Amino acid sequence: MDRQLAIINTHSTVVTINGDTDAWDKDGNVVVLDEALITAEVTRLQTEYDSNQYQRDRQYAPTGDQLDMLWHSIDAGEFGDTAKQSEFYIANKAVKDANPKP
Repeated sequence: MDRQLAIINTHSTVVTINGDTDAWDKDGNVVVLDEALITAEVTRLQTEYDSNQYQRDRQYAPTGDQLDMLWHSIDAGEFGDTAKQSEFYIANKAVKDANPKP
């Protein structure tokens, strides 16, 4: 998990971080990092990230499927004729026309 985010979350005066160990405030003063706080925050962030894995993986169809659905909706005229003038449609139509399915 992102140690730098954990540092920012646990040390409100930090504005600059070098690597994962050195930090400074807005005036350039060294901020002494509390490793116990950082470790606990890294654990919390990882737990939150892991618990949201289901939503990240399953909430939407894969990107390729979403783009295919968008293509077919535009091609069918569901958004009106102006959508067929979009860069997305024109570029994909050129590829499809040049490479028709057998």
